[in-house]
Amino acid sequence: MLEFSEGMFLVLLVILFILGNLGNGFLGLVIGSSWFKSKKISLYDFIITNLAISRIVLLWIIFVDGFLMLFSYETRHSRTVTIIIDITWTFTSQLSVWLATCLGVLYCLKIVNFSHPTFLWLKWRVSRVVVWILLGALLLSCASTISLINEFKIYNVLSGIGTTGNETEHFKEKQSEYDLLHVLGNLWHLPPFVVSLVSLFLLLLSLGRHRWKMQQNGISSRDQSTKAHKRAIIILISFLLVLMLFLVSFIIFSLSRFLPDAKLAVMVGEVITMLYPTLHSFILILGNHKLKQTLVAMLPCEFGCLKPGSKEHVSP
Repeated sequence: MLEFSEGMFLVLLVILFILGNLGNGFLGLVIGSSWFKSKKISLYDFIITNLAISRIVLLWIIFVDGFLMLFSYETRHSRTVTIIIDITWTFTSQLSVWLATCLGVLYCLKIVNFSHPTFLWLKWRVSRVVVWILLGALLLSCASTISLINEFKIYNVLSGIGTTGNETEHFKEKQSEYDLLHVLGNLWHLPPFVVSLVSLFLLLLSLGRHRWKMQQNGISSRDQSTKAHKRAIIILISFLLVLMLFLVSFIIFSLSRFLPDAKLAVMVGEVITMLYPTLHSFILILGNHKLKQTLVAMLPCEFGCLKPGSKEHVSP
């Protein structure tokens, strides 16, 4: 029989799992159908598609992990299951964060206007720059996964010592080393966070300069460039907020061993973790006019009906 906290955790886990799969599945299906019809795909669509796929995988990993924690705690903490979950969780979470960061960089290079030669060079070669960032993101995601090898080695040592029931000074040292590596593993999320902050700063600076020029020329600031700036800024701020929640969940996981109720702390952490891939998918949908229009057209008429556009092509 599940306790109240476990029952609430299961309900939230299922709700977020369903919503996250619906949101990311919608992104993948709409862009995939557009790709199939036009026989070509833009860089934006490519990033969104892979982002949706990586987050669906991440949602399944979190759901399976939470399910095992409730109904098969011993299986969850077996060596094989722990290694599989940690590897897939680390790789997909890192990749999804970097893909969202690349999306922010793409918004920035497409929208921001600066006359500096370096920025103009980057803007003229935006596709090449973002592709190189994507390749770097893939390498960093692999590197963060490979870095788990040391954790697994120490985990095996701790498991071997734990079975003897002899918690010596060596055991405590290894436990401290394992906890330190676990905390330092969170630093892999710092580079994409910094890159997103820089992209947001450039967008804000560009918007301020653009509005100032429009006011100097006596022109209304309600033009397409201003709208594009504001939409990109809202999306980036929303991403940074949900990413901060994502980082908070990893801090909770790292500190759970030191809390009175470690299992409850892990359950809270997993719910917060699921908010990231779920909320951001709907932020992307609502931040894109054509995606939002397609979503509204699919809803029942009680919520409002819109005639779908002639040919869907999703772009920033």
